[in-house]
Amino acid sequence: MKIEEAMVYVLAERNGGLKTEQIADIINRRGLHVRKDGQPVTGAQVYAVAMRNAHTFVKAEGRIMLLM
Repeated sequence: MKIEEAMVYVLAERNGGLKTEQIADIINRRGLHVRKDGQPVTGAQVYAVAMRNAHTFVKAEGRIMLLM
């Protein structure tokens, strides 16, 4: 699945949002998204995706949360 979809999946389970590193860790542990280069998803990548998709994600109180 796309990283955006993986982030929505993870955050839908967690009320109150998560830090970027926590989201990346869960995505990697569950194998929800595999990067093309085979490297694990990073917190920086999660942050970049969240900022690019402001219609879906919001950053508040040091956490990434769903707008839905």
